[in-house]
Amino acid sequence: MKTTPSGGQSAQNHAYDVIISGAGPVGLWLACELALAGCSVLILEKAESPDSPLKRMPFGMRGLNAPTVDALYRRGLLNEFKIHQHLKNPHSVSAPAPRRQAGHFAGIPFYFDDVDAAQWKYRLPGTINNHLLSEMEEVESVLTRRAETLCVSILRGLGVTDFRQTATGVTVEAGDRTFTGKWLAGCDGARSVIRKKGAFDFAGTEPEFTGYSLLVDIADPGKLKPGRNKMATGMYLQSQPGYLIMQDFDGGAFRNADKPVTLEHVQQLLRRISETDVTVTALHLATTWTDRTRQATSYRNGRVFLAGDAAHIHSPLGGQGLNLGLGDAMNLGWKLAAVINGKAPEDLLDTYTAERHPVGVQVLDWSRAQVAIMKPDPAANALYNIIADLMHTRNGATYMAERVWGVNIHYPSGNHPMTGYSVPDFELEDGTKLGAFMQDGHGILLDFDGNATLKAWAAAYSNSIRYIARSAKEQLGVSALLVRPDGIVAWAADQVADDNNLREVAARWFVPDQDQVTALQQQLP
Repeated sequence: MKTTPSGGQSAQNHAYDVIISGAGPVGLWLACELALAGCSVLILEKAESPDSPLKRMPFGMRGLNAPTVDALYRRGLLNEFKIHQHLKNPHSVSAPAPRRQAGHFAGIPFYFDDVDAAQWKYRLPGTINNHLLSEMEEVESVLTRRAETLCVSILRGLGVTDFRQTATGVTVEAGDRTFTGKWLAGCDGARSVIRKKGAFDFAGTEPEFTGYSLLVDIADPGKLKPGRNKMATGMYLQSQPGYLIMQDFDGGAFRNADKPVTLEHVQQLLRRISETDVTVTALHLATTWTDRTRQATSYRNGRVFLAGDAAHIHSPLGGQGLNLGLGDAMNLGWKLAAVINGKAPEDLLDTYTAERHPVGVQVLDWSRAQVAIMKPDPAANALYNIIADLMHTRNGATYMAERVWGVNIHYPSGNHPMTGYSVPDFELEDGTKLGAFMQDGHGILLDFDGNATLKAWAAAYSNSIRYIARSAKEQLGVSALLVRPDGIVAWAADQVADDNNLREVAARWFVPDQDQVTALQQQLP
């Protein structure tokens, strides 16, 4: 069995702070967040090599939504993506060329020039892109380099086969080896061993169709209509030369039967769905998928967590799965690291499921809704046409964009309307952007007024919160904000800041330095 240790501790059987099953983007991102905070991390990956043609164009193309782009930017990784490097103004949200497609819902496109970004009050103009494209291979490469730089240990060709947990740690079996750690995270995909062995409840619905992604040679491609086509028995998409996507509403029977995809099967299926006598002459690559939709009822069981496809599966329509998983990792990473390092109370970990499970519910329902109007029946056709009309309005396109791009993601908390949302990338008085201060993974107390009380309070949290006292070009009516390490606003104040409320909020997310607390108590009533 081939193993490839990468950075960090040597591949010995000693304890780690966290063991992660799965070296895909979600596992890598979680490892990076943990290692950034000084935690020792081991990733165990079943595959011998990360290389796969399914991770490159056209199969591996992925849209990175606003929360993902924000996270990459705040950790200093955005410039490593090729498409970002090619942007003339990499932090601009101005629309590209008119009528350029910005996304789709059930194959119905919406366009950049129909989206009214001014409706998003806390997405400051001229700051961060709401949507970028990348390949899965590029995402993994960038995050692998990041993990290696942060001394994460990665063992490939060594998948987790079993584990057991106690009140103080976990013991993980992988091949003929045993590893121990304080915590275990399952980022091992839709067929997660961690989820199955950990007896997580995985509730949901069964599929309506089998989907196909194909790279083929076609003798007469002109017989197929361009773009996505909703037909009487299914749907097909012809985009790049030889790249086809098909949906056959067979209840997922073909995928469930685990049959090989043959040229003959593709030929018969394409002719039936497209209602043509098109001829497929060669089949180069093929993968199948379904719209089976399931979600773990809890993302935590003791010392074991789930993230990404291990926690939720759904149709890849709209490309939200990767972003949903990376959001899980961003949310869990800083919280678990803070608990490990004694910088947050352990019950902080309960907020992982509390915050991320509802986001997963929204994405899964979004997937189900797309399938509902794609079915080849009259009722679905009627709904499809109505949704298409709505999407071609200003408000309709804006609504679709905020859902597809993740702009509306919110963790309900606090009394201020800004709390629970991603913090705006404020441009400060000296021309620097707030995101530049977030690369070390600390929380931030941003004080536009230089409030002496807030400065004294922040001193008690100097081990986990950075205090910044500067005005900004656009302050959106607030005087101060407390920002979590993942970029979410935990507390905000208009005009005069209420430090009593700040203390209550901060106690939920951070543990102060006790020596500094004593000094603070001597200064404040």
